Amino acid sequence: MPQDLTGKTVVITGASAGVGAAAARELAARGADVVPVGRSADKTRVVADELGVQPLVADYASLAQVRSLADRLLERCPVIDVLAHNAGGVGPDRRVTEDGFELTLQSNYLAPFLLQALLRERLSASRAQVIVTSSMGHRFGRISLEDLNFSRRRFSPFLAYAAAKLADVLFVRELARRAPETGISAVAFHPGAVGSSFGRDAGGAASLLYNTWLARYLLLSNEQGAAPLVHLATLDDPMSVNGRYFHRMRADAPTSKQARDPELARELWATTEAMLELS
Repeated sequence: MPQDLTGKTVVITGASAGVGAAAARELAARGADVVPVGRSADKTRVVADELGVQPLVADYASLAQVRSLADRLLERCPVIDVLAHNAGGVGPDRRVTEDGFELTLQSNYLAPFLLQALLRERLSASRAQVIVTSSMGHRFGRISLEDLNFSRRRFSPFLAYAAAKLADVLFVRELARRAPETGISAVAFHPGAVGSSFGRDAGGAASLLYNTWLARYLLLSNEQGAAPLVHLATLDDPMSVNGRYFHRMRADAPTSKQARDPELARELWATTEAMLELS
């Protein structure tokens, strides 16, 4: 019998479609008070209407919108039991946001980091669990603390995405290291290759997979992709998976050498705080 989540508050970003929307529906069906956050006002409203709640809208290409989102979450949620950082994306070329950061880095890593920082006290008081949607693609990424924005090294959509998802894994590692002080646990997972709209505009080999008839045979459904997120959000003891990386349901899945470097995780955290002027 599915676990009863009545009384639990779950915030899911990237909940307007795909894995996020599927996870929102399943967790709400189990009784959770789900707060869906999305970039598209229309799509997020459709999901929120299904759940009987009010949607929150924020575009991660704007850090001002992330700050506004944090204010609205603090107003709406006295307690946050689970924060699922699921929003993200990959584009076909290098673009710079109004904040001066490369878009893939900002939407997948910097914006979630900022939201996390702005909600830190509420999450700590709630002894919240943080779940980050990463990707097995992180194993192909490389963190250069001197050039996170890909302004000097060779840019490709895939390499930028892989680096951002590697940053997400390191973000989880450092959050987990701080858990004894903060009470916040953290875990990352790869949902699998999901047949959502995520990769259709990425260009290159990714678009060949997502936009052809092969997709229906090779890609997972949104519900299948959401299953690891739902599983992690319903654990009796979130600290039991603190700092771990899942490939779908498999814990301690292979990661890159950089993803296992605790000193790099600390340095990336400090560098990110400086970039976002948080320190």
